[in-house]
Amino acid sequence: MLLAGLFLALCALSPCPAVLGAARPQLLVERSGSWMLRRADGFSWEDCGNGQDPVVIQSLSVSPDPVSIPGTLSISAAVSSSVAITSPLKVVLVVEKALGDLWIQLPCVDQLGSCTYDDVCTILDDLIPPGTSCPEPLLTYGIPCHCPFKAGSYSLPTSDFTLPEIELPSWLTNGNYRVQAVVSNNEEELACIKLGFSLKSQ
Repeated sequence: MLLAGLFLALCALSPCPAVLGAARPQLLVERSGSWMLRRADGFSWEDCGNGQDPVVIQSLSVSPDPVSIPGTLSISAAVSSSVAITSPLKVVLVVEKALGDLWIQLPCVDQLGSCTYDDVCTILDDLIPPGTSCPEPLLTYGIPCHCPFKAGSYSLPTSDFTLPEIELPSWLTNGNYRVQAVVSNNEEELACIKLGFSLKSQ
């Protein structure tokens, strides 16, 4: 489930499959042109569940800093859950960009930005058809990639992922961003994570 949450957080700022459901935009913007993402840096994270959520992110590390794109990204993470995680698994993303001293919430446009995904379980099934093996390194470390997720602890040792070229719309310009992802099941909050980072073009 941790990697599913990270996937969706990254979906906030990169193209995702059209199967994702979208929330109603909160701010109207026009898309014109695009740019190639070349670097991301200043990564930070915070568990925003305030000690009340059943799913707790114990550790999360991303390197190098800065991350070159295309390039290689190394991630390690550990998460624990005191309950089984079942469908429907809803994720609400809020994506904000810094404009001076202000943080402006970005809308959900073509599955980018502050979007709502009504059931991550169906998204995972579309990405990885049921009955097929989970991709590496999940398979090696016994991390499931389909719902339901059993209660317990999951750990991903430092693992490398290859980042392809990423093209972003012009309204996702260079700057500082923060993303909050709230995961819930039937209106009960399960987990909350905040991510911070900067994006730069070539």
